Order: sequence, then C-alpha cells, then structure tokens
Amino acid sequence: MPELDAAPASDGTTGSHRESLSFDAVVVGAGPAGSAAALALTRAGRSVVLVERGPFPGSKNVYGGVVYGRVLDGIIPDWWEQVPVERWVVRRSTMTMTGSQSLSVDYRSQAWGAPPFNGMTTLRSQFDSWMAAQATRSGVRLLTSTVATGLLRDDRGRVIGVRTDRDGASLSAKVVIACDGVNSFLAKEAGMLPRAEASHYTLGVKEVLELPRGAIDERFGVRSHEGVDIEMLGCTRGIPGGGFLYTNAETVSVGVVVSLPHLAEAKVRPEELVAEVKDHPSIAPYLRGSSLREYSAHLIPEGGYDTMPPLAADGMLVAGDAAAMTLAAGLWLEGVNFAIASGFSAGQAVDRAIAAGDCSARGLASYRADLERQFVLADHKRLRKAPALILSDRVQQRYPGLICDLVEGMFTVTNPTPKLGGLRITRAAAAKHGVKLRELAADTVRGMRIFG
Repeated sequence: MPELDAAPASDGTTGSHRESLSFDAVVVGAGPAGSAAALALTRAGRSVVLVERGPFPGSKNVYGGVVYGRVLDGIIPDWWEQVPVERWVVRRSTMTMTGSQSLSVDYRSQAWGAPPFNGMTTLRSQFDSWMAAQATRSGVRLLTSTVATGLLRDDRGRVIGVRTDRDGASLSAKVVIACDGVNSFLAKEAGMLPRAEASHYTLGVKEVLELPRGAIDERFGVRSHEGVDIEMLGCTRGIPGGGFLYTNAETVSVGVVVSLPHLAEAKVRPEELVAEVKDHPSIAPYLRGSSLREYSAHLIPEGGYDTMPPLAADGMLVAGDAAAMTLAAGLWLEGVNFAIASGFSAGQAVDRAIAAGDCSARGLASYRADLERQFVLADHKRLRKAPALILSDRVQQRYPGLICDLVEGMFTVTNPTPKLGGLRITRAAAAKHGVKLRELAADTVRGMRIFG
C-alpha cells in the first residue's frame, strides 16, 4: 500500500519517517467519540490510528460549554482529578423570557460541586486534547493535520480503510469508525446518511466573553471552581430554538441555538440574536464590562432518534454527531456524553467483531444492541417526540409570553381592586397570546407523556 509520513513521536503524535501503515481500526475524528473508540480498542490490544484534520484534537471543535462526566466513570477512573475543568456546575437555571420579562426556575446543589460531580464547563481545545492523550498513552497512533478524503473498498464493496490528503496515501484497516462530526462525509460516501433535511439541524452560535474571575464569582453567586448553567427560551424572536449562558474560569460563554430553515426564512443574522440575549435586562448585568474573545458557530443534529442513520455497514461504524447522537429535548441539550459512550461502545464492538472474524454489518451489530441497552439510544428513543414539541409554534412563540404574563398577573398587587383568581389570570394571558385553554391542556398532557 502507499507509504505515509507518520511515525509516532514520544507523545503519540506523528513524526517524520515514512512507513507503510495498516491497522486493526482507523478512527476518523479525534473528538470525544473518536478518542473513546480508539481508547477502547487499544485497551483490547488492537492496533489503532486516530486521524484528526486539525493541528491538534479540539482545534476545530465547537459546542455550548457543559460536559456531563458520569459516562467517564467506567472509562477513566477518578477522571475528575485529571480533566481540564473550568468550573463545576452547581447551579442550573431554566429561564423563560420575553423582550422585557423573564421567569427562572433556578436550582442549586452543593453536592454537584464535589466528587463525583454532575456537570462541568470545559474548553473543547483542552478537553479533546486530554481525551486524545488518554488514547495515545494506551498506544493509539494519533495522526494530526490529516483529512480522510474517502473510503477504501475491496472488490466486494466492503470498507477496508480510508484515503488521506497526504500525497494520496491510504490507511487500511479491518474496520473504519467514522467520528467525523455532523454531516459526516465518510458516512455519506458509505450510503449510511440519508439526504440531509434542514429541519433536522440547528445552528449553534456562541460568543466567549472575558470577565475577571472575581466578577464572575460575585455576579453569579459562586466561588472557586463553582459554575452556572443558564438555559433560555423565548430569546430568539420566535425562531425555534433557545439561548444559553455558561460560566468558565475567567470567561462566560453566551449564545443561541436556532432552527436552520427558520433562521433562513426570518432573514436574521445569528449574531443579532446573540446581541439581543446579551442586552436582555436579565442577562446584561452578568456581562457588564466583558470583552469578546471568540466567536464561533456549529451545525447541530437535533432530529433525534427517528433521524439517526444505520450505525453499521460492512467494515464501518458511525458514532457521535456523525450518527446524530445529540439529545435535544428542551430540558436537556447534551452531546459530548453521548459521543463518549457511543464511541467507546463502537470500539468494543469492533474488538468483538475482529475476534469473531466477522467485520460485516452483521458482525458489528452488537454495537447498536449495546447502545439500545445504554442511555445513548434508550434516552433518545424515550424522548423521540420531544423535539417536535419543544420546537413547535406555541412553545416557541406563544408560551414564553403567556407564562411571563401569567406570573406577572399573579404577583401584581391590584389594590384597591380585588385580586383576580388564578383561572381568570390564566384565561386572560392565554387569550392575549392566542392560546386556547384546551391547547394548553393538550400540550401539558403531551409534555407529561414525553418527559414523564
């Protein structure tokens, strides 16, 4: 096969002499899914190359800002003692808002700020590099600044490796694991991804703002490594989606996630929506005096369980965002934990398939079976109807104002007029926002069935 300039350096990255490369597995994409897959395989004694298009893992990755680390418990013991954490999230707030109102359900738990922790803010450039380092220390070959340009197939059409942009050189393997992100080119070439439907995707846009650590501690009511996660509904001009704010050590991440086709129809630039979130009277005091460090955008697969591609083909698996494994269910917007779990399971499935001598789609079928038993597909399946409810017209455009007006009506003192009853206030708020009480009741029941 063609030679590739890819000898391992002492840190597991590539060096300078040339050799012909063939592996048990090629993993494409050194994000959390890819590093977890490679780690599972090398622990099983398999030879693995991890291909990353960026100059280092995490250099090209974007996400909101919170990682839920429980999935790491069985993969990297005492991971919280090593992980490059910015802050441990001890306060979670869900905010419903209009242009001048907001209602927050604010929960705080000091238990979340101690081992084994719940969620953390971290920077992908650091977190992904840390995950990849776990793999390289176990023997994985990390090949950076390299693009997998296409698939290699044998005369029966089975995937047997990838071509790269390094002088047309190739990497052969018994199995390829595609962890190359949303809109995966490898999964498309394999015929595993259906035609992309814009309605199944959202655009996440984020600004990282610099603030002194002391200012963050004081304004958000935290200290030391404690952090805050604020999720928002009603801040996107009625475009289906929502907003977020996360505290890092000395920065704050703030942004929006919005429906791709609706954003195009509205003819609104996403940075305008972020600016409006930052200027909202409930958010602006947190950000006073901050300065912009970074602006980024990322496509997110939010179609859920029913839009996931086949996970296995002859000689190939897909994991993480490439398999649409982002849980977008209103109360939860999670991706990194699903990527880690799916990647690790993919690595284990490949090990079993190689041991059995069957790397066909049938031989790799244990991968999906594993995910069905785990939270990865169990949660997606149970919450498969959540995206349609959360992104519906009433939830996005009418309920934020209805809820805020309802609470305002309950708390407004009307002396000398007698206080109105809760039902009259609800009817008035619903009528103002064009919602019938039977629609409100139906959506409540629907939500209870989905989330119950």
